[in-house]
This record gives sequence, C-alpha cells and structure tokens, in this order.
Amino acid sequence: MDNLGIDFVSELVGTALLVLLGTGVVANVALIRTKGFNGGFLMVTIGWGLAVFSGVIVAYASGAHLNPAVTLGLVANGATTFGSEATQVDVNFLSVITYIGAQMIGAIIGAVVVWLAYKQHFDEEPEPAAKLGVFSTGPAIRSYAWNLVTEIIGTFVLVFVVIAFGGGRQGDGGLAALGALPVALLVIAIGASLGGPTGYAINPARDLGPRIAHAFLPIRGKGTSDWSYSWVPVVGPIIGGLIAGWAALWLLPILT
Repeated sequence: MDNLGIDFVSELVGTALLVLLGTGVVANVALIRTKGFNGGFLMVTIGWGLAVFSGVIVAYASGAHLNPAVTLGLVANGATTFGSEATQVDVNFLSVITYIGAQMIGAIIGAVVVWLAYKQHFDEEPEPAAKLGVFSTGPAIRSYAWNLVTEIIGTFVLVFVVIAFGGGRQGDGGLAALGALPVALLVIAIGASLGGPTGYAINPARDLGPRIAHAFLPIRGKGTSDWSYSWVPVVGPIIGGLIAGWAALWLLPILT
C-alpha cells in the first residue's frame, strides 16, 4: 500500500472511531431506557472530547485530520504535505479529495455501528427528533444565518489552535500536531463554551456522514433527516476552517 493509501485508511478508521464514540455518547444520553439517559450536555461534551482523543490516537499515520475543515484549513495555511513523516504525501487535489473522502466514509461507518449498538433503544424511542439528534446536530433556536455564524466561530477556534500548536505553519500536522489529550481538551472547551446554540458540529463529515446514514438506515419511526438545515454544519465549518488557516498566516508569527 502506498502512502496515500495508508493515509486514506488512517483517516477512515480514525473518523469512524470518532463518530462511533461521539454519536454513541449522544445515543446514551438521548435515547430512552439507556443507562445514561438524561445524562446532560456536559456528559455529551466530555464524551465527544474523548471520542476525538480516541480518533487521534489511531490516526497518527495521516496526521489525524478527521475533519474536512481541518484539512482545508491546513491547505489555506500553506501546508505542502499531509501525513506523518513515514507516510507523507504532497498536498494536491488528489490528496485533499482522498482525505475528505476517507473522513466521509468513516463517519458513515461509525454512525451505522452506533445504530447497531443501540438498535433496541432506537426501536423504543418515540421521538423522531431524539433519533436524528444521535446522528447529526440541530439548532436550539433555528436561524440559519446565526447558526452559520456559531459554526464558523467554533471551527475557527478548533483549526486556529491546531495550527498554533503546530508552530504556526503546518506540514505533516493535523489534530495529531496537538497530541491526543490536548485536542480532546480543546474539543471539550469548544463544546462547553460554544456548543449551546447548534450542538457544535465543527466538522462537516461528523454531521453529514451520520445524516446520510440516518437517511438510509431502516430506523423505526425516524422521521425526516432535516436536509433543510444540513448545509449549515457543512458550510459553516468549512468557512471557519479556511478563515482560521488564513488568519494564522499573519497572526501566529506575531503571537507565538
């Protein structure tokens, strides 16, 4: 397997594990008759942080982007290579598409496995919104423009700090540039501080992949996949990641 193939598998497995554990904690809190039912938003936030921790641990080979917004933010910041030293690839259209494709496929797989793990609870849950909420984010107050702003801000923080940890310019970096524990704490901080309005997708693959899974899985009484909102947690994080990458070019040399 060549380097790009290794990086593809790394991103796929890391993102699948991230989504499995992240949507899994939401399922545990949101679905009726689970052991963690009504565990609260803080439990979800901590769970998502540890989900990212786990994804980064297993995806060091590719630099652990696990998020199209991180991949595109690094491109905007001038990255010339992706991957670890042993599996380094040049940044070009093919490598960017490979990373994003792996992230999307991994997110779908992770969401399908969560459905299998909680199948009986999905069957018991009477509220379609609770079922969809396991897979994808939704706003507390629906206002597409302001929801978009929230996602842009949250993702800006994620990508800007990732690049800062990498010394201001990224080569083989991604979330792995921080190390697993710091990136987990960063995700918890974003969720606790900025997650209230939209549920902080901050990752197009994390939201769109499971939403696609929700649409095709035979979930009893699942209702709509809320496609009218689905563009917000895709476009917002991409904009936030790109702005962070560009801003880091001139801000971080001053600050770090």
